[in-house]
Amino acid sequence: MRLRGAACAAAGMSLVVAIGCTGGEDEPARGDSPASTRATSRSPSPTPTRTPANPVSIPGLIEKKHTGTGLRLGTVLARTAAYTSYQVTYEANGLTISGLMNIPRGKGPFPALVLAHGYIDPAVYTTGRGLNREQDLLARNGYVVLHTDYRNHARSDKDPDNNVNLRLGYTEDVIGAAMALRSSGRPEIDGDRLGLLGRSMGGGVVYNTLVVAPGLFDAAVAFAPVSSRPEENIDHFQRPDGDPIVDRIEAEHGTPEENPEFWRKASPITYVNRVTEPLLIHHGTADDTCPIAWTRQTVAAFEKAGKDVELRTYRGEGHTFYPQWPRSMDVTMDFFEEHLR
Repeated sequence: MRLRGAACAAAGMSLVVAIGCTGGEDEPARGDSPASTRATSRSPSPTPTRTPANPVSIPGLIEKKHTGTGLRLGTVLARTAAYTSYQVTYEANGLTISGLMNIPRGKGPFPALVLAHGYIDPAVYTTGRGLNREQDLLARNGYVVLHTDYRNHARSDKDPDNNVNLRLGYTEDVIGAAMALRSSGRPEIDGDRLGLLGRSMGGGVVYNTLVVAPGLFDAAVAFAPVSSRPEENIDHFQRPDGDPIVDRIEAEHGTPEENPEFWRKASPITYVNRVTEPLLIHHGTADDTCPIAWTRQTVAAFEKAGKDVELRTYRGEGHTFYPQWPRSMDVTMDFFEEHLR
């Protein structure tokens, strides 16, 4: 068992960070006698009042006490010579989240991976969509794979404010998935060896998770991720299509021009100094869905902060990673082998 994994488990199960403020003693009022002044100076200092962070922010997620419990296996979806696939549910911060889990055949415990899918309209989404190739290949190579559906998807509980709140709830669902794996008690799962893989929008969830819950995972991979700045994603994906959610977001939180502090605190790149895990990013140079310039910008911030980040680029590859997907997955499996085995 890797000692770092045990330490990470301890770190990952306690995710409350107090953001305090400074304060000092009150000065004695004019006219106080020397005796009363001395009494005042010996009195305990008042406890500084902490202002809670905006819950719709990275600091808000950092302050939150996250929970992840109750991993339950349901209907068998498929049986192969290499693994069995199940519908699953778990609890994350009070919501029931559905998903898919592949458990390898053979003697465990196996290292486990949480998969965070990209954007698929929740109205058409079904359990496990978006990362089918990865689910299969990784399970065949000896990993327990938990693909989370996120809130508002498939059989997961609803969160009506999630879109207005910049979909930060998806980060809570991924954190909850890791904690549910750690606490499941299932003999197939090695809770001390956890990895995270996200694609497109799920790559943004990877960024958020690494800054909110350092130590929860041992390593992370992002494929063709979105921008680490939420306002860039809105301008690129939602505003051109006239998505009415944009008006609601800006009515609630202000525009980047009106409320730059909100948008700064909603970006994981603001808090990249908190990251402790190695991160591998794959991005195609011909990706016109998530421009590679976004990833270069994020990688530069990781490198400036002295973090362990590696960018693999694929000439001519688009967003879907079909032609060069096998090569990218060979690199991915080598990366997880290094950090999780």
